Amino acid sequence: MEKHGYTNGRERMRTVSGKEVIKALLKEGFAIQRQRGSHVHLIKREDSQVRHVTVPVHGNRDINSFVFRSVARQAGYSYEQFCALF
Repeated sequence: MEKHGYTNGRERMRTVSGKEVIKALLKEGFAIQRQRGSHVHLIKREDSQVRHVTVPVHGNRDINSFVFRSVARQAGYSYEQFCALF
């Protein structure tokens, strides 16, 4: 992982845009359910579990660390697992 962008308390995390997050989630089996304004809603069905994830896409602007962690939590990943997707 590149060492630029914002910090997670211990090391600097690579900054990513909403578009990059969506690409990574699509590779992990999520599907785009709908888009409302600048927010894309993705869904993933696993056995008896359904995961819903909302990702903000404001052009090529990077998402902040709080939103990054929130998306990771919604998708069912730990912070470290989610960072490994990029």
